[in-house]
Amino acid sequence: MISLQSKITGVQPMTGIALWADNPIAERHPEAVSLEYRYCGYDEIVDAQGRYDWTSLESVLDEIAARNHQAILRFNFVYVGKKTTVPGWIRQRNDYHETVGKSEGKETWFCDWGNKSLQEFMLDFYRKLADRYDRDPRIAFLQTGFGLWAEYHIYDGPRKLGKTFPDKSFQEVFLRHMDAQFDTLPWSISIDAADETYSPLEDNADLLALDFGVFDDSFLCKPHSKENAVNWRILGPDRWKRQPGGGEFSYYNNKDQRQALSKEGPNGVPFEVAAKQFHLSYIIGNDQPRFQSIERIKSASRAIGYRFRVTAAAVKGNELRLRVTNEGIAPIYRDAYFAAGKKRSTKTLKGLLPGESCVCSVSGVSENDLRQITIVCDSVLPTQSIQFDANLQVQWQ
Repeated sequence: MISLQSKITGVQPMTGIALWADNPIAERHPEAVSLEYRYCGYDEIVDAQGRYDWTSLESVLDEIAARNHQAILRFNFVYVGKKTTVPGWIRQRNDYHETVGKSEGKETWFCDWGNKSLQEFMLDFYRKLADRYDRDPRIAFLQTGFGLWAEYHIYDGPRKLGKTFPDKSFQEVFLRHMDAQFDTLPWSISIDAADETYSPLEDNADLLALDFGVFDDSFLCKPHSKENAVNWRILGPDRWKRQPGGGEFSYYNNKDQRQALSKEGPNGVPFEVAAKQFHLSYIIGNDQPRFQSIERIKSASRAIGYRFRVTAAAVKGNELRLRVTNEGIAPIYRDAYFAAGKKRSTKTLKGLLPGESCVCSVSGVSENDLRQITIVCDSVLPTQSIQFDANLQVQWQ
């Protein structure tokens, strides 16, 4: 009789609270998180002559991976108080004219989205990014978009479709382009893309069928149920079943950050309750080490995303059959397989919904293989492992 004993003790890959890549807590307490977040400028990759150089991004990804974490990347053109990250070869064109205006009281530069060269560049950039990084295990999630911080809005500052914000026609081209480029790496846009003022998505069944995830950068804010939740529904109440939901704790006021992980939450809804409602896989919480213990951050991280349990294990001949249940609040969005020794099941855990079960069969196993039952995933770092719960005996049939 072989005993199968396993326990989830850590934060699982591709889940949990994410810290910014420059937060020292990510290095001092690497076990507290599995994800690190970084804003990226397009001009970090493409120089004034239009040449692509991935060296800086490679360094970022290697540094994050060295802490046993994966990256969440968000490329953005516009950041409050700064110049755009549009590469110099476009900004130097005679037909390219940026707008300078005030946003949050700071002088801020806005792109010229009427310029075809900028539009073509954005399509080319993500084509090249996908070619290079679609299957790179150093990256867990990609976020993208337009407007302030790529959050799909300009709530403060000059706002004009076709000028400081792309017109709906180009947005549609871009969304379809993204859907065609990425096969493995989940990409997401802000829930603010539900706003028909900016976006072509609302009531567009073809666009809503595209495989994008969503992120909510004011999670747990006071008007969340009346505003943010509406956007989640517009973009697809069941979208979480096929693509990840994430975001960031609200910065509407100091209370939102200070009490994000408190017992009652900042506005009467505890984090774990809201996370389950929206089936979160990850949430950016860079300020949380200022207000919460490392143990609280770890427990909150473990409460979101997927969580697998083996509820039965049996061997017939040389085939191992495992019944597996997802006890988490979201699926895993990358292929992952149970394995015995070096032999893996052909049944992926990807898409196994909360509360659902499946049977994973591994053929050609030996008794020694049964002592090495693991979950393998090509989309996590070699230093990471996906854990599972089990407390049972392998039955022989």
